[in-house]
Amino acid sequence: MNLLEAFGVSVTFKSYGYEVQAVKNVDFVLPQGQVVGIVGESGSGKSTFARVLSGIQEPTAGHVTYMGKPIQEGKEIYKGELRKAVQMVFQDPYSSLNPRMRIVNAVAEAVQIHQTSNKAEAQQIALDLLKRMGISEIDAFKYPSSLSGGQRQRASVARALSVQPKILIADEPTSAIDQSAQSQLLELFSELINDGLSIVLVSHDLGVIRYLTDNVYVMQNGEFVESGSSAQIFP
Repeated sequence: MNLLEAFGVSVTFKSYGYEVQAVKNVDFVLPQGQVVGIVGESGSGKSTFARVLSGIQEPTAGHVTYMGKPIQEGKEIYKGELRKAVQMVFQDPYSSLNPRMRIVNAVAEAVQIHQTSNKAEAQQIALDLLKRMGISEIDAFKYPSSLSGGQRQRASVARALSVQPKILIADEPTSAIDQSAQSQLLELFSELINDGLSIVLVSHDLGVIRYLTDNVYVMQNGEFVESGSSAQIFP
């Protein structure tokens, strides 16, 4: 079964009277239980397309479906229960972490909304989830500014997972962290894949794409210029 599909998606931005076509009429498929990579240079359009898949960016043309149904109804995208099915992890973890909120509270807040209304229970679930991400209880009660880049990124993954999504869209998750933190995050992603989570992995790092993905799309100037299994694209 294909969890996520895109059909003829284009995104055009207007800037100072000019139109810039960031994504040009692309199709995409994420089968259930697979990791699909989108690789390309900076400015190729891959992050914009990832935002379309996550529902953050509305396409100018084309549409996206989740389990065969359009993700957009009128002006609403991922309506109701669908909202938690697809979660995004950004390159900059500050995009999803409130700098004035302790890490455990940021994760527990999402748990309370989507899993349980019991505050104490939500905090324990958050602590357990953060521990699985390699963040100790001591560090869980710190603010984002007190953690390393790798810890903040793993905390943002924990927050995304706190709503129990079916799909994780990770946009350049390893580019802003050091080599050691990259290795820890890739091991974490491997565990999540083994648990059956479907992932869209956006990166310009061919090593990361080759290591984790089943299939890959190569993006250039807003278009997919090549696609296939990772073994075919990176023999």
